[in-house]
Amino acid sequence: MHTLRVVLALGPFVISLLRDQRRWLWWGAPIVRTATFHRKRAEALVERIADLGPTFVKLAQVFAARADLIPEPYLSQLGTLTDQVPPVPWEAIRDEIVRSYGEQPEELFQTIDRVPVAAASLGQVHRARWMGHDVAVKVLRPGIEHMVARDLRSARKITAWAARRWPVPHVQGFQALVEEFAARIGEEMDFRIEADYATEVRSHFAGNPRVVIPAVHRELTRQRVLVLEYIEGKRVDRLTPGGVDSTRLAGLVMEVYVQMMLVDGLFHADPHPGNLLLAPDGRLVLLDFGMMVRVAPELRMKLIRTVFASIRRDPKAVAQGFRDLGLFTPTADPAQVERLSELLVAMASTKSTTQQRIETMLADRVMQSLYDFPVILPRDLVYFARTAALIEGIGTKYDPYFNAVEVGTPVVMRMRSRILRSLGEQAEPSLEEMAAVAGFAAGRAWRSARDWIGDRLALR
Repeated sequence: MHTLRVVLALGPFVISLLRDQRRWLWWGAPIVRTATFHRKRAEALVERIADLGPTFVKLAQVFAARADLIPEPYLSQLGTLTDQVPPVPWEAIRDEIVRSYGEQPEELFQTIDRVPVAAASLGQVHRARWMGHDVAVKVLRPGIEHMVARDLRSARKITAWAARRWPVPHVQGFQALVEEFAARIGEEMDFRIEADYATEVRSHFAGNPRVVIPAVHRELTRQRVLVLEYIEGKRVDRLTPGGVDSTRLAGLVMEVYVQMMLVDGLFHADPHPGNLLLAPDGRLVLLDFGMMVRVAPELRMKLIRTVFASIRRDPKAVAQGFRDLGLFTPTADPAQVERLSELLVAMASTKSTTQQRIETMLADRVMQSLYDFPVILPRDLVYFARTAALIEGIGTKYDPYFNAVEVGTPVVMRMRSRILRSLGEQAEPSLEEMAAVAGFAAGRAWRSARDWIGDRLALR
């Protein structure tokens, strides 16, 4: 019955999308859809997904990074679902805390706010005071395990049926995403695992003064409740326009994710703006370590080779990197893959808005057929794609001409030796790397001098 409910909720949208291709579903010309129609349908779809509950909201957030499966404006609308999860009433949260500790919240904490500071798909966070420390108390939603198991059974049935009915790359991609989500979601519902991950990531960034990871209060860690150091900050997508150095912010986010992905091999697999804050002192605050991925050295080596090829602007090496990463089926035309690589390398150095880059790429014959390309996004690369979408979104929000490759190149070159050494490779600093480090140091010195002068002038 629950599967039927899901089908009835989403079925009308599937039929509407099919009619985009065939007016009468199996025959007739496509229906002409306007941009306004697509926007309204995307908004209605997001509302329906939100009504289906936290599991489908969480699953939709994963789909929101798959530009190869989902076109605009649906992609952007799915990205708004992080803000559409209603909070759990305080009475239910109180009961969870009592079950975990055997004490009332007012007995355990000096103070605790009944209104949550954040409500997410699986849990919500309340600010509290404990032994003189400001802490964030993260509580798992009551009954979420049963809800997730039920919803996943339905999602698996639907996608398995669709994959048998339409065995094409896009439908198979949807099915693979659901299976990957099912394999990962269990860890997110055990906060003891999240505490271990948070502690490990905090140790990796211990020497970086520009990044802060909240400390875990181990003595209060339970399966359904996690207590962390509370750190003030604003979401990276809600900063004051005009007051943000978008290049510095995006570069810092890139540095953090490059280190996790290519140096540490422990990757934060739930990147969205709600998990990244900018502290008042300019440090980047990274939150929520429920979904993490271990990146195998072999995959890290393939990734860095592809990245270095793009920095060298070597389309053939980029195409080979795509093939090594398993991004295309064996039947993909090598000429088309290389043409795609040439376009991507060329666009990386173009000074234009994101929309202009998209329009230029879609004007090419190969790019027009990309939606029908035999593209496969392997399991771990799903999360890397989400990170790329996050960085692009942060940059373009504050600078329409933001270019992720242009900003990311000096970051990668600065970290080249660390990356290679972490993979057991010899890493003599290159001329480009030394230049990148020198430029980075000079930039920091200039910003410090500018801030010092500004403070002195303000005192006059």
